[in-house]
Amino acid sequence: MKLSSFFSVTVLSLLVAAAGGASDGTIRDAKNAIIGKIENNGTVRNGQNATIGKFYSDGTIRNASNAAVGKIQNDGTIRNRQNAAIGRVHSDGTVRNGQNAMLGKVENDGTVRNAGNANIGTAKGVKKEWAAVFFFFDLF
Repeated sequence: MKLSSFFSVTVLSLLVAAAGGASDGTIRDAKNAIIGKIENNGTVRNGQNATIGKFYSDGTIRNASNAAVGKIQNDGTIRNRQNAAIGRVHSDGTVRNGQNAMLGKVENDGTVRNAGNANIGTAKGVKKEWAAVFFFFDLF
């Protein structure tokens, strides 16, 4: 890589980071107020920056007390602490509850919509399953 290309890429990366780029993990409500953050390591924080839980690579979801409160399976099924299926996130971002009723959708750009297609928030740079758990399932 040429030195000038290296500097261009570095400057661009710094600008994206400074601007709160697409991968910042900030969770916002429909009025653009910060209501939480999901860090790349899976740590979930509320709007006051307190840790309220964590997503683990094996799909386990734990609350602030480190108690297992649910699990996300590879097919997008979300289970509660009793292992009952309480919902599913489909590959297109559609979110359904345990009775297959539409709850909403997490768009590719991080926009989160309810079943009536109204914008209820954003979760840019957050995995769709994690955003769905934060917005649609009361596990934290």
